[in-house]
Amino acid sequence: MDPNQTRIKEFLSRFFKSHDLKPEEDIFALGFVNSLLAMQLVAFVEKEFGIKVEDADLDLDNFRSIQAISSLVARKSGAAAQA
Repeated sequence: MDPNQTRIKEFLSRFFKSHDLKPEEDIFALGFVNSLLAMQLVAFVEKEFGIKVEDADLDLDNFRSIQAISSLVARKSGAAAQA
């Protein structure tokens, strides 16, 4: 697990206390995500990684797993570095 995935897992572990979340697990399929957690997750990603999550980024596939969130962060960070 890379450092970004570790940070994301630490955040999500607050909400998944009884489950050891794996990087590829679908957090929506597990049934733990509600609209409040979704908003908190977006805010966490923006603050923790210093990126702006745009409306186009709000596709569920970008937030489905630790790996997906980490990939979104990497894409957004790369785009920000090139700007």
